[in-house]
Amino acid sequence: MARRSDEALAGLLGLSSQSARKSHYPELLARLEELETERNRYKWLFEHAVHGIIQASLQDGVLAANPAMARMLGYDDPQQVLWSLGDLARHLFVGGFDELEVIRQRLSQGQALLGYETRLRRRDGSTIDVLMNLLLKPEGEGVFEGFVADITERKQAQQRLQQLNDELERRVAARTFELLESNRNLQRQIEERERIELALREARDAAEAANSSKDKYLAAASHDLLQPLNAARLLISTLRERQLPSAEHNLVERSHLALEGAEDLLADLLDISKLDQAAIKPDVDVYRLQELLAPLASEFEGVAAAAGVRLRVRIADCAVHTDFRLLTRILRNFLSNACRYTESGSVLLGARPRGAFVELQVWDSGRGIAADQLDKIFLEFNQLDVGRATERKGVGLGLAIVERIARMLGYPVQVRSEPGRGSVFSIRVPRAEARPQRQAQPALQPVLGDPLPGRRLLVIDNEAEILHSMAALLGQWGCEVITALDLPEALQRLQGRAPDLILADFHLDHGVLGCQVIQQLRDAFASAIPALIISADRSDACRRDLQALGVPLLNKPVKPGKLRAVLSQLLQET
Repeated sequence: MARRSDEALAGLLGLSSQSARKSHYPELLARLEELETERNRYKWLFEHAVHGIIQASLQDGVLAANPAMARMLGYDDPQQVLWSLGDLARHLFVGGFDELEVIRQRLSQGQALLGYETRLRRRDGSTIDVLMNLLLKPEGEGVFEGFVADITERKQAQQRLQQLNDELERRVAARTFELLESNRNLQRQIEERERIELALREARDAAEAANSSKDKYLAAASHDLLQPLNAARLLISTLRERQLPSAEHNLVERSHLALEGAEDLLADLLDISKLDQAAIKPDVDVYRLQELLAPLASEFEGVAAAAGVRLRVRIADCAVHTDFRLLTRILRNFLSNACRYTESGSVLLGARPRGAFVELQVWDSGRGIAADQLDKIFLEFNQLDVGRATERKGVGLGLAIVERIARMLGYPVQVRSEPGRGSVFSIRVPRAEARPQRQAQPALQPVLGDPLPGRRLLVIDNEAEILHSMAALLGQWGCEVITALDLPEALQRLQGRAPDLILADFHLDHGVLGCQVIQQLRDAFASAIPALIISADRSDACRRDLQALGVPLLNKPVKPGKLRAVLSQLLQET
């Protein structure tokens, strides 16, 4: 076997037996030395090359191999890998004879097989991936030389990289699926939220429609209820002023109190409805405290006396920036509660300047309010526990109205109370520069004597019961009363003679307004006849129309005392 390898190596070095025989020629000695040097150099490269080098024959198998090739295959000596063609197929190529046949065919088609990747079997049975360049020797018969590089690590790295790429693609695909699923879930959530929002909007619209319908129904029902109540109030007032036996007078008084309770409830319900609908818009101006508090003091002096308490008033000389009607309503509710829940002692209405504000206060010496009840008194239909049902008046809407008005105006309300000693309700109002005092309202001016007897009054209302009740009351006061349902009837009954004063309902039949009838009567008689509108309409539009005409307004149900005071004032001025 060694001789076979030497002969192969001699072939690789270009030597032959003929060359050896001619070595005795002197001229070849130098050439032989050069060839020996080249041979040694090639041998050194052959033995120390990094990559494997083999020489093989397609008929005889491996002819020569370098140490690198032996180490690559797990052998200690290159002589161990000089296999025959059969051994070559069995021990080296994983593809066996089939792969050798492929190599033979491809080499027979050309002189080289370059970049050929295959798998070789090592001594321990493991395999390695290699890259081979096979060159077919022109002069040899089926002899080829091969240069072999171990690319196992590179292949493993490629496989690992491919695995990483596959794993990355799987992760990307999984993440993409998760994102798509998240997007689908988000889209479903958005659709569900939109569905819920739509349902909520529909529910809100339905609630608002129902609330609006309720408010309209409440306003209409309250207005319709106020008409018979107004007639009943006028009739009861007529009876109260007559001399009646004690038993009948007691029944009349009880009826009067029952009507007052019903009137207060309807008035509160109307105010709550308007406040909840934001139908009330503040009309802010500058008012002296005298203008605000003096009418309230006059109004509640009799109420306090009837309740067995004394009303005291302390009015500072300053002005506030507020809505007259709304602030008056707040203070009226404070005073009403103070008189209602104070059995003895006094009620104080006062004002204290506090820098840029004025604090309006109502003190009482009543039962007081427990600390755990202070947060509840401003709730609708909440009343203090005052004992027997006969002592409870109203339904607990007064302070709820106060809370809504104060919130709309932006005024803070405070309550301090001590059970057994009394309470103080206060509201803080912006202070303003004082203006010249306005002329007081006609209903509040003191009137000397009684200007009503003998005066000719025209009452216009589309309710026959109201006309009958008003005629009875005014007739009892000594007035000549003419009643009419509309303008044509009024002109007919007046018979060309102007009345001393006109009392008209604001809303008449067929959309006609009382202020229009008053103006037409004034035009007809060419005289600024004093007039008064009586109406259940508490809207701002009604008030604006009457302000433009210069006609005062009394809301139904009319309190007879206030009606008499206003009529007396208007007739006193004529």
